[in-house]
Amino acid sequence: MAGSIRKRPDRGPNTWQLRVYVGRDSNGRIRHRSHTFQGSKRAAEKELARLVLAQDAAPQVVPDEASRPWGPTTTINDAISGWKANGWDDLSPVTSRRYESIWRLHIENAIGKKRIASLSPYDVEKYFRNMKNDGAGRETVRYVRSVLHRACRLARKWSGNQLHNPVTDTELPSWGLDDLPKPVRAPSTQEVLALIEAAAEQDRRYSVALRVVAATGMRRGEACALRWSDIDWDEAIVTIDESVIPADGGAVIKSPKTRASIRQVAVDPGTIDALRILQVEQEALAALAEVAVPEDGFVFSADPDGEIPPYPDTLSRAFNKARIAAMLPSDLHLHSLRHFQATSLDTVIPERQKQARLGWSTVHMARHYTDPLSAEDRRAARHIGNLLDGTTVETPAQG
Repeated sequence: MAGSIRKRPDRGPNTWQLRVYVGRDSNGRIRHRSHTFQGSKRAAEKELARLVLAQDAAPQVVPDEASRPWGPTTTINDAISGWKANGWDDLSPVTSRRYESIWRLHIENAIGKKRIASLSPYDVEKYFRNMKNDGAGRETVRYVRSVLHRACRLARKWSGNQLHNPVTDTELPSWGLDDLPKPVRAPSTQEVLALIEAAAEQDRRYSVALRVVAATGMRRGEACALRWSDIDWDEAIVTIDESVIPADGGAVIKSPKTRASIRQVAVDPGTIDALRILQVEQEALAALAEVAVPEDGFVFSADPDGEIPPYPDTLSRAFNKARIAAMLPSDLHLHSLRHFQATSLDTVIPERQKQARLGWSTVHMARHYTDPLSAEDRRAARHIGNLLDGTTVETPAQG
């Protein structure tokens, strides 16, 4: 259709929006030019016909998504679309997919249609409160605010400060304690041992993976990215310097999200032994498949040659399957094993060393003054290993 017309009573009496078809841009998206016209319907129809003829006679130059004008008519959706075309490539696949979901589910068909110039902090805060009243959780609203704030900030820059950012001074609604998500519970030693045993009955590879996560406090993506070359067998040290993240079409290898996440941690003898046995089994499987396991192959890969890392969700599903088999409560998740490590070390090593071992960025500067493989870290490894081997009984926390 060459053009369309519709009445816009929200913009005044006898006001019409005229849209003229321009064509498809370089991304294949249909583009229109919009015009606001005041007058009778017959006059609006004549103006639309004139605009269509003018467009037909003009050179067929179709504006791309990122080349749109930025000004009073720019909507929230325009700003997010522009950001997506000019900036989302810098985000991780996980983050960009999360932003896309937030936009489509909570913004696009609601506040996304609003012109930025017409919004005030009051309007934005009212939108947040309406989301809460409709059942949205605090984290969802927080993500919505983050997307809106960044998009409007970029629109302000791209408009030469012609547009304001209505999100800058806004505040989130408050949630009561009952409305907030429950914190992740650290499992007991008995629960961790039951998980590892149940996983061993299903797939030894996942059993070792769960032990490694519990023994080192690795994040899920870090465990999936573990390579045989990251293990120093003689010194019982594991280097953590990569992470696997889910992406469209498969897993992607990337550097950890912070420099503090790149670290070396001591590993207990029991975990080293479990890794050695897994390596022997992996090499035997590779020999049957007539392939070789490269030095930098992925430890928990399902492929005989270990060249493809496991997908992070696969490890989560293996954990959940083991949890069900061990008849453990549903409030335990794979990330709970990281909490197990942190909680178990509370009375064993200082807080700064625990943070360094777990790769928390808040202690990055302190690590410059701490031996990354100090006696404290060795003691931490031994303590966790004794717990996992059943040779140490947990002391109940005091309080």
